[in-house]
Amino acid sequence: MSDDGEAERRFQNALQAAGARDPREFYRDELKRLRGHNPDAYRTAVQHYQEKLIPSIAGGECEPLGAWLEYGALLARLQTPGRTVAIDESGLATTWEDGWSPSLILHLPDDRREMARLVGLPPEPTPAQRAAYDLLVAGRLEAP
Repeated sequence: MSDDGEAERRFQNALQAAGARDPREFYRDELKRLRGHNPDAYRTAVQHYQEKLIPSIAGGECEPLGAWLEYGALLARLQTPGRTVAIDESGLATTWEDGWSPSLILHLPDDRREMARLVGLPPEPTPAQRAAYDLLVAGRLEAP
């Protein structure tokens, strides 16, 4: 089996076991944004994907969910400097430690004029997590 196939199998098994959401759809959007605004950063992201992310998941060297979240955090950092936080069920934000977490994970840009970047979304966000997402990522003061 190719590295891509083995990495996909391991990732799907991890998603199912954890009941987690697949973050790759919004990572694709982040990659498109990078490709259009910062080609060098885009090349860095693709190189990381090809040379580190997929081989390390396929080889069993890392936990797939955590590796993908770390990749999402890398994509956010390549777009804008900042810090990545985990927002727990109560809405409390703490510094995110690399690895998988069922929390809402956001990258908060140093430039406060920029919106937060989504790194990880829990399967069922709590009202506090949804409010944080609505305000920091979507820029809404009230839920839709």
